[in-house]
Amino acid sequence: MAFLFSVQVNVSSAVLKAAAHHFGSQCDKPSKEFMLCRWEEKDPRKCLEEGRKVNECAVNFFRQIKGNCAESFTDYWTCLDYSNMGELRRCRKQQHEFDNCVLDKLGWKRPELGELSKVTKVQTARPLPENPYHSRPRPEPNTPIEAELQPAKHGSRLFFWNW
Repeated sequence: MAFLFSVQVNVSSAVLKAAAHHFGSQCDKPSKEFMLCRWEEKDPRKCLEEGRKVNECAVNFFRQIKGNCAESFTDYWTCLDYSNMGELRRCRKQQHEFDNCVLDKLGWKRPELGELSKVTKVQTARPLPENPYHSRPRPEPNTPIEAELQPAKHGSRLFFWNW
């Protein structure tokens, strides 16, 4: 009997910040598919498969980084960690070395500024949920009034507001 298990990527915030641009471009499709599923379904249990794909992409991404550019990547994230991730300008040299390594060995070009935050359409094979906006059903229309309407017994209540 085979057991499915999920390997989560357990890394620090400095490692995530150092890898963010390349990770964003390499795992763009599974990440957006997962976020679309979460938004449409409003139930994380229905998006487990999409979450596994993001996790798998992350593991493969960091394996490729470790196998090809471990030294320059370690220098870069260590610099970010020591500078408290507040002053990125102190780590531009290490960033440049890492970006060049990734470009030379993996063919990944660092995305342009703002490239990953552009609005994009996500093409998906998942069926659209029955109620993707999770709106309530429309209420039944009011039943027509069959009785004859009479004026208010004690006159208009707007009288008290006219003072």
